[in-house]
Amino acid sequence: MRVAVGSDHRGAQTVASLVQHLKADGHEVDVLGECTDAICDYPDAAYQVSRTVADGKADRGILMCGTGIGMCIAANKVKGVLAALAQDELSAQLSRTHNNANVLCLSADLTGTTLAKRIVDTFMKTAFEGGRHERRIRKIRDIEDGRAPGK
Repeated sequence: MRVAVGSDHRGAQTVASLVQHLKADGHEVDVLGECTDAICDYPDAAYQVSRTVADGKADRGILMCGTGIGMCIAANKVKGVLAALAQDELSAQLSRTHNNANVLCLSADLTGTTLAKRIVDTFMKTAFEGGRHERRIRKIRDIEDGRAPGK
């Protein structure tokens, strides 16, 4: 699977470890919005990774900032992106099975490297269930397109 990955300064170290982990699992990884300065802004990486996923140039995206919240907010502004903040394997699994999330957001401050790898593994291996969840995703897309859900 092709994965676009990005972070701000607070997530850079853990993301570097995740990139190696993903490559070892056989994924193609594009590091975007790489933070090379002491301080960089999370919306820059969120946009680059999310745009890459929305344009179909990557199958999934992974973003990391201090809390993961800023990345998730910014990523969800890109049409076609369903970004989810996961802090454990269960939330990563449900983000895929129920919500068909295509971008995973992680907290550098609250998630150690070992847990982050387990969350990423779950996110990458879990498929969307479809079924009753399809209707809900269509309603989210309606909102994204400026319509009331189901209209």
